[in-house]
Amino acid sequence: MKSHLDNQFNDAFDEISKLKKALAPDIMLKFYAYNKQANFGNNFSFKNTMNVRSAFKFNAWMQLKGMPPEEAKKEYIKLANTILNLKN
Repeated sequence: MKSHLDNQFNDAFDEISKLKKALAPDIMLKFYAYNKQANFGNNFSFKNTMNVRSAFKFNAWMQLKGMPPEEAKKEYIKLANTILNLKN
């Protein structure tokens, strides 16, 4: 059974995914890192064929090491709300 936080997180993810305009790369990295931390916690994994883009994504996620998944979801939601309010 999903919690209220899970529902809010999924709704925020869906809304951000629907955006037509590209977001700044640093904002996209934050979304990526919060999403990975929310879903996988500190279970970091990467492919040996890491390119520069993948390295930036992996680094952004690793910077959240130790952040509880619930906090990562809250941060994702907060960032999504900021971006969505700016777009309206």
